[in-house]
Amino acid sequence: MSSRRRTPGDTGEETPLDAPRVWAEFTDPAEPAQRVRADLTWLTSSWHCIFGSGCAGIYADRPDDGCCTLGAHFTDADDVARVAAVAAELGPDEWQFHDLGHTKDGERPGWQDVDEDGTTITTRRVEGACIFLNRPGHPAGAGCALHQHAVLGQTPPHLAKPDVCWQLPIRRTYRTVELPDESSYLEVTIAEYDRRGWGPGGHDLDWYCSGRPAAHTAPEPVYVGLSAELTELLGPQAYAELAAFCEAHLATVASLRDAPGGRRLLPLLVHPATLAAGT
Repeated sequence: MSSRRRTPGDTGEETPLDAPRVWAEFTDPAEPAQRVRADLTWLTSSWHCIFGSGCAGIYADRPDDGCCTLGAHFTDADDVARVAAVAAELGPDEWQFHDLGHTKDGERPGWQDVDEDGTTITTRRVEGACIFLNRPGHPAGAGCALHQHAVLGQTPPHLAKPDVCWQLPIRRTYRTVELPDESSYLEVTIAEYDRRGWGPGGHDLDWYCSGRPAAHTAPEPVYVGLSAELTELLGPQAYAELAAFCEAHLATVASLRDAPGGRRLLPLLVHPATLAAGT
């Protein structure tokens, strides 16, 4: 299955999934039994969300949805409660499907559904996409009603949206590392949520942003642009350590770029989509 599809109007091929990366590992200052493993190539890239500004949507026949076509799977009860509190604040002027969202569906509010397993709570899909997605033409503007509400209230959007939505395209994973001396530690990996993160079906997405040069045009690197989200995922002390590694990596890249003769920057050092975008 191809992972480098083109969409009409897209200005660049999706970069390979197996591009080399630079990684940093460090002990979490707040959790000595925990180590952070971070993809510096991704975190220092120029990616940013381009919803409404060039995003082609994950499915070609729904270009206005971005990655909201499939709705959101909630991670736990706290995740559901956070979104429920924000949904209760939304008025019909902010949320296109307000009335449907507040209509009870059995024991559930209208904005909730369950996955095929019958237990995992999800956002309901309406007319082909997430119920919180305002479609083009709505007075509040196209986009996530939860996100828009947070911005209007000067609240960080990650405090209003489902975990899976605000974390994308950062991927946090855990594993226990067993050492030869029979000691162990918890490894927390922070990396790019590329199309493989969606499971086998990720290769069938018609367009995906993290490897697209069109989305690598931010004026600041990911670790700065998504500092609030990374701090939420790691805690302030680990984020500060992560930022120091990212700054050192960018300094190395700058020294190579400015060296006499101008060294060619390898995809190992700079995300290939950032290189292709010229940023």
